[in-house]
Amino acid sequence: MIAFNLICNCTMKPSPKILIGYKNSTLLARCHHSLAMSMSNYSNPCSINLDHNTMQCPFHTREFGRIMHGNQQVFGLPSSSFGQSRSLSLSATRTAKRGASAIARVDFNFKARDFSGSVGTRASGNNGEMAYVKGGMNVKPIVVESVDNVEEESRLEVGEEDENTENLGGVKNADDEAENVEEETEVEKEAWRLLQEALVTYFDSPVGTVAANDSDSEQSLNYDQVFIRDFIPSALAFLLKGEKEIVKNFLLHTLQLQSWEKTVDCYSPGQGLMPASFKVKTVELDQGKTEEVLDPDFGESAIGRVAPVDSGLWWITLLRAYGKITGDYSLQERLDVQTGLRMIINLCLTDGFDMFPSLLVTDGSCMIDRRMGIHGHPLEIQALFYSALRSAREMVTEDEKSNNLVGEINNRLSALLFHIREYYWLDMRKLNEIYRYKTEEYSLDATNKFNIYPDQIPKWLMDWIPEEGGYLLGNLQPAHMDFRFFMLGNLWSVVSSLGTPRQNNAILNLIETKWGDLVGEMPLKICYPALEHHEWRIITGSDPKNTPWSYHNGGSWPTLLWQFTLACMKMERTELAEKAVALAEKRLPCDSWPEYYDTRSARFVGKQARLYQTWTLAGYLASKMFLKNPKLVSLLSWDEDLEILETCVCLLHKSGRIKCSRHAAKSQILV
Repeated sequence: MIAFNLICNCTMKPSPKILIGYKNSTLLARCHHSLAMSMSNYSNPCSINLDHNTMQCPFHTREFGRIMHGNQQVFGLPSSSFGQSRSLSLSATRTAKRGASAIARVDFNFKARDFSGSVGTRASGNNGEMAYVKGGMNVKPIVVESVDNVEEESRLEVGEEDENTENLGGVKNADDEAENVEEETEVEKEAWRLLQEALVTYFDSPVGTVAANDSDSEQSLNYDQVFIRDFIPSALAFLLKGEKEIVKNFLLHTLQLQSWEKTVDCYSPGQGLMPASFKVKTVELDQGKTEEVLDPDFGESAIGRVAPVDSGLWWITLLRAYGKITGDYSLQERLDVQTGLRMIINLCLTDGFDMFPSLLVTDGSCMIDRRMGIHGHPLEIQALFYSALRSAREMVTEDEKSNNLVGEINNRLSALLFHIREYYWLDMRKLNEIYRYKTEEYSLDATNKFNIYPDQIPKWLMDWIPEEGGYLLGNLQPAHMDFRFFMLGNLWSVVSSLGTPRQNNAILNLIETKWGDLVGEMPLKICYPALEHHEWRIITGSDPKNTPWSYHNGGSWPTLLWQFTLACMKMERTELAEKAVALAEKRLPCDSWPEYYDTRSARFVGKQARLYQTWTLAGYLASKMFLKNPKLVSLLSWDEDLEILETCVCLLHKSGRIKCSRHAAKSQILV
């Protein structure tokens, strides 16, 4: 029999403590499962600890802020004070490929595992209770406690397995391949030392790396925070080095921050938004005690107050990479991770007024986080969106609800892939077609579907684009094409197979042909060309940081080296990657690993660039590790999926109203 007693333990706003008495451990398990399922509708999944027989659910605190207390428990993770504990997990049988098909069988299983060194509850003088701290105010969460202890003999034994004995496609440990690994150069050793110095710890466990560790800088601004997008190359470097604990901690802590209250002027965005960054702060408690807390930024403190659309997409990509590299897929199968994953995807798939399958975002919502005229449907977001959808389709567990979600993902993938390949692609043939466009076509069969005026074609482009190369446009929306070349969006389109094999090769052909413009003396240009003169004043608002050929406006960013290396190796153009890495290796240590470079040829260190920029270090290290172990590339990239395009979901052929344009264009987009 279960009895519930509500106890108010908050002076400002009641927060109940629910006591549960039980006689049967199976009943407890079912109760825990039911409560977890019911709480999944709230913004943060509940946390179960079966050693303490407790379930902790975060309090929805719009009024009291959302700084994360050090004792807040991540769902399913045990207290670090116990060597073994039982956590709710998903045991599943996946296909060998772990591709489009989801889990064939799902069991709920309480397993005894050693999580020493992992994220967990850390008591700090307040009986393990959570607190949301802002302005000295503590708000306790809802806590569900059971009266009796779980009997050891009543544990569920369904499908127990030793996760240490499984390796589903992961890479071998560094020690196992020591004979095949080249000795590190002095530059690599220096980069690793600096990367270790950039580590951020939270209750003595590493949870990420600061954006920059420049001690000479007068103002830290937010460079002392852990950014999701900045940590990706660091995470890959650590994973390839065999250090997976920091990446696991990072994924779980940022997941828990996902559901914190985020408000700007009394308005909150949708559930599923991941923070741009977080910072570990030390706050004062009662009686002179101090404690570490996590303080996330969802854009409410950022310059321009822009929500980070790319954070959740990068998080999904890293979650997939963690499983591929380590061979440990149990993290993906956890209930809290599955919940967070679906929240991100559901947020991205939310219906709106847009007529296009691409994501509509504001300016500054990705790596280019300042006003640069990329609002609308920027390529970088679409490429990340596509890879995140493909990753989610691989990782989502199979159940009744997920079948609908996978169906929505497949439909969106199909439409997005066609849209980008057909309408974003630009080469000499396509440019000539645009040059001859007729305008003001009011017709279902219009050739110029977006009413692009040929006079928009910039003069520099006509002589710049090579015969054998091409690229994907920076942006596309009604009556507007952004003809600038954006490096990250094009590289990630190659890595994720958003472009066709022919298009992917043409992108690398373009970079090779225009090496002096896109690489110069330091790889790689974030975009080309720079906005200058009157155009710069109108589009950037006369931004003093984004002056021509600086920062986001045509600056050169060494961190893009790892995406470039991955793209080149995938397309078997390794010589281009080696050339770029060798170029960077000569200058980066001498220039103190700067954030970016200025001038048209990347000759000068950026005028406001931070030194010892972490993702500059990590991008170089990840590139070197890719080159030393080419087999890793297949784990971190995506192959062509022809089935996506074969599935037409528009149903136009059934209505008889108009013909589907996909079949007419299929001859081009499938090559």
